[in-house]
Amino acid sequence: MNTGDTAWVLMSSVLVLGMTIPGLAFFYGGLVRRKNVLSILMQCFTIACVISLQWVLFGYSLAFGPDTGLGIIGSLKWAGLNFVGGQPNTDYAATIPHQVFMIFQAMFAIITPALIIGAFAERMKFSAFLIFTVLWATLVYDPLAHWVWGTGGWLRDLGALDFAGGIVVHVSSGVSALTLAILLGRRCGYEQQPFRPHNLPFTVLGAALLWFGWFGFNAGSALGANELAANAFVTTHIAAAAAGFTWALIEWQHHGAPTILGAATGAVAGLVAITPACGFVNPMNAIFIGILVSLFCYIAIVVIKSRFGYDDSLDAFGVHGVGGIWGTLATGLFAEKAMNAAGADGLFFGNSKLFLIQLLLVVIVPLFAAAMTWIIFKAVDALVGMRVEKRDEIVGLDLTQQSESAYTVIE
Repeated sequence: MNTGDTAWVLMSSVLVLGMTIPGLAFFYGGLVRRKNVLSILMQCFTIACVISLQWVLFGYSLAFGPDTGLGIIGSLKWAGLNFVGGQPNTDYAATIPHQVFMIFQAMFAIITPALIIGAFAERMKFSAFLIFTVLWATLVYDPLAHWVWGTGGWLRDLGALDFAGGIVVHVSSGVSALTLAILLGRRCGYEQQPFRPHNLPFTVLGAALLWFGWFGFNAGSALGANELAANAFVTTHIAAAAAGFTWALIEWQHHGAPTILGAATGAVAGLVAITPACGFVNPMNAIFIGILVSLFCYIAIVVIKSRFGYDDSLDAFGVHGVGGIWGTLATGLFAEKAMNAAGADGLFFGNSKLFLIQLLLVVIVPLFAAAMTWIIFKAVDALVGMRVEKRDEIVGLDLTQQSESAYTVIE
C-alpha cells in the first residue's frame, strides 16, 4: 500500500461528498422559489444518509462485487462489507485499502440520484422521493456501475471508457431526470408566471463548491497521487473555465448581457463534459470539449426545452444529460494512449473502434435508464403517489412536506 495514494483518495472522498452537501444542495436550493428551498436541502441531505446505508448493506457489492455472469451485476458476496477491509483489492486499486476504494465510490453513488432532484423539484412527495431514490440507486445506478467499472462488467470488457462517471453518473441521472419530468408533468403555473431563482448567491456558492469538489471527483478517480491524477486535475479545471466563459459569451451575444447564472451553469456543464474524458485527453483538447459543451447545453435548455415544453425544473437533463453524452462521445474522439496507457486512442488518433463503442454507450445507457425510471415511477406512483396535491404545491414543499420555513419574519 502507498500512504500518499491512500491519503489522496480519502481526501477526494471528502471533496466528492462536499459536491452533494453542501454543493449541489445550495446550487439547486438557490434556483427554486423560496417556499421550496428547504425541500431541496432535505432531499440532498437525506440522499447522503440513505444511500450511504444502501451502499454498505448491498449496493457496493452489486456494483463492484464478483460478477454473477454475463457482466450484468455483482453478487452479494460483499454485502455488509464482507471481505472489504484494509487490504487492497488489486482488481480495482493496488495501492489503497479496499475500504478506501469502497467509500470513495460511495460518494459517487450518493451524488448521482441527487442530480435527478433538479428535474422534479417543487412537486414530488417526500415519501415518494425516498422510495424512488433507493429503488433507482439499486436498479439503475448499481447495475450501470458494474457494467462500466466492475470487474467482468460487459461494457468494461467491451472497451468502454468512462474515467470518472460521464455515462454512469451524468447520462444516467440526466436521462432519468428527463423521464421523470415528463411523467410528473409541469409545475402549477408553468409558462404562465415567472419561476425565478430565489437566491442567486446561493446558486453561485453551490457552483463554486461543485467546482472545488470536482477535483476529487475526477482527479481522485486516478486512485493515486500520480501523473494521471495531475492530468485529470488540469483538464477538469481548464474545461470548466472554457465552458463558463463560453456560456457567458453566448448569452452576451444572444441576450445582450452575460449573467452570473449563465457563467455558473456553463462551468458546471464543462465539469460534466470533461468527467469521462479527463484521464484520457490532453489539456488543449479539454478546452475544446468545454467550449462545445456550453453550445450544446445552451441549445438544449434555451431552444429544445422551450420547443417541447417539458418542465425540467432546474435543467438536470439540459446540463447533465446533454453534457454527459457529449463528454462520452468526446472521449471517443480525443482519447489518446499517450495520456493514459490503460486507455485507448480515439477517432482523431486513428482508432474509430473506440468512438463506435462510446456511441454504443450513449444509446444503450439512456434506453436502460429511461425504461427503468419509467417502471420505478409507475410502481411508486401506485404505492404512495408521486406528486403532491395541487394545494400543497402552491403552498410550497417546505411547509407541506417538512413543516418548516427557511425564512421567518419576526414581527
